[in-house]
Amino acid sequence: MTDDHTTDDRSQDEREPLFARIPRRDFVKAGAATGTLTSMAGCTGLLDGGDGAATGGSVDADVPPGEHDEYYGILSGGHSGEIRVYGIPSMRQLMRIPVFNRESARGYGYDDETREMLENAGGYTWGDTHHPRVSQTDNDYDGRWAFVNDKANGRMARIDLTYFETDAIVDIPNQQGTHGACCLLPDTKYVFGVGEFRVPMRNDGRDLDDPDSYTSVLAAIDPETMDVAWEVEVDGNMDNGDGGKEGRWFFATGYNSEGAVTESGMAEADTDWVKAFDVPAIEEAVDAGEYEEIGGVPVVDGTRDSPLNDGDRPVVRYVDVPKSPHGVSVTPDGQYAIASGKLDPTASIVDVETLADADDPNEAVVGRPRLGMGPLHTAYDGRGHAYTTLFIDSQVVKWDIEAAVDAEAESEDPIVEKIDVHYNPGHLIAAESYTADPQGDWLISLNKLSKDRFLPVGPMHPENDQLIYIGDDEEGMQLVKDTPAYAEPHDASIVHKSKLDPAKTYDPADLDLDPIDSGSMDIERDDGGVHVKMTAQRNEFGYQDVTVQEGDEVTFTVTNVETSADLLHSLAIPEHDINVKVAPQETREVTFTADEPGVYWMYCGFFCSALHLEMRSRLLVEPAE
Repeated sequence: MTDDHTTDDRSQDEREPLFARIPRRDFVKAGAATGTLTSMAGCTGLLDGGDGAATGGSVDADVPPGEHDEYYGILSGGHSGEIRVYGIPSMRQLMRIPVFNRESARGYGYDDETREMLENAGGYTWGDTHHPRVSQTDNDYDGRWAFVNDKANGRMARIDLTYFETDAIVDIPNQQGTHGACCLLPDTKYVFGVGEFRVPMRNDGRDLDDPDSYTSVLAAIDPETMDVAWEVEVDGNMDNGDGGKEGRWFFATGYNSEGAVTESGMAEADTDWVKAFDVPAIEEAVDAGEYEEIGGVPVVDGTRDSPLNDGDRPVVRYVDVPKSPHGVSVTPDGQYAIASGKLDPTASIVDVETLADADDPNEAVVGRPRLGMGPLHTAYDGRGHAYTTLFIDSQVVKWDIEAAVDAEAESEDPIVEKIDVHYNPGHLIAAESYTADPQGDWLISLNKLSKDRFLPVGPMHPENDQLIYIGDDEEGMQLVKDTPAYAEPHDASIVHKSKLDPAKTYDPADLDLDPIDSGSMDIERDDGGVHVKMTAQRNEFGYQDVTVQEGDEVTFTVTNVETSADLLHSLAIPEHDINVKVAPQETREVTFTADEPGVYWMYCGFFCSALHLEMRSRLLVEPAE
């Protein structure tokens, strides 16, 4: 079978999943076979009447012009460094929020405040957003913030959901590759950054080529201050994470229990771990001074040989699971943490209550259903079902959680149905799946490949976010929409519109800068500096001309004095690389050096009225004497 979707004429044995035909320990050696299967993935079910559910059905996902969606989808933007905001179920893109990237339409990274924030957070020129998580109170979305990690550069950012803009970024000490980002619930006490890459601790040139001394760290971040409260170092690399619902546990998957630095070395063992962090026990260790301060933060030793793991209350419990687990998520009722196999066709169900009491943490593994090839991530509908992406099979599998607990290990009986997606899904998210009360209607599968689903745009293809209706257990899952996405998004959160209350104009009290009005406009001059305070309103800036000297440091503080929503202005001075957006009642400030004499037009970059083109002023830079 090939990508032209011709009929699959392979024998039953040939169509048997790869995991069923070779020993699991040999799977990582079967790269060629896996590549072949990947190229054929997604070509059954929906396309040839196989196990996949039918598309379309009677589901109405249309949102007519002028009407609003039921949900906000807050999706990662991947290598763009931004967050995408969709309306669901329309799948219309409503907004892009710059986070780790400069972005000219918002002036993000160009005005003084956001430029300083990016510089103080490491000064990197790019980022890779992965896992947006929305703050919760009492295990439900509270509309305050969203948090997202920078997988590339070891950072965590906070997005203010009143204004849908990034307001804080922390460069996490001692951590390279912040892969996971999740909150400690029920009340977002911490935001956790899950460090992936192992490095020497301290990473100051010592132990350069001694992998046995490398560790990775989990960072607990205060959501109010965005300061790192403490870290825990562990054995092996970490991958993804999720917090329990009761305030005690945080779970992270991990690979490379071998402590190797090469691919072959990382694939030698048969098992890896789910690491369960006992947060109150860690806090007690910090309060008791049982840590080493590294990089300015307390670092608790959570490695397996640590004295802190010897007693009745280990700070980290290591649960054995099949090799290289990937995603882990906690069920809505907080009873289980479910880790996906990635290189194994099963998911491991960890009973949280058993984990707290068992002498052997492996006793907490109470189920291991066989789901399919390449299980990665799991979401929930609130009706007792889990939905897991199957990367190799190019499917989403729906399965019964309690049936999986009751079944024999590696049983397929808990599977309810599968649906083909296009192609090779990574993450998926169901509506409000991360809360205690998922809505159970919509699910988005974020697929890594789109192949033939869209008009060709060259060798770099879009990815494919697919909307699936999961609200009818009798009719089954129904694929509703394809939406192309720019590379390379990862995860998302879906929040009901009733739980967010975005502002339509700025409240000046929320801004750090004092607003400028007609009575406070001024041009202040001192030795080597000019501070221009002016307004922007339809058709004009507060000053028609601003004269400075060559070499002056010039600061513009600009307030958009409009009171009507959606009337944006900007201050654009292209020859000085300035484009600063000001929304109604917003005040922004930008500083630059007027280093060349001449006439430089300043203009508004947003079409704001019939006389938009006339909204301009002159910056006159006089030659230095």
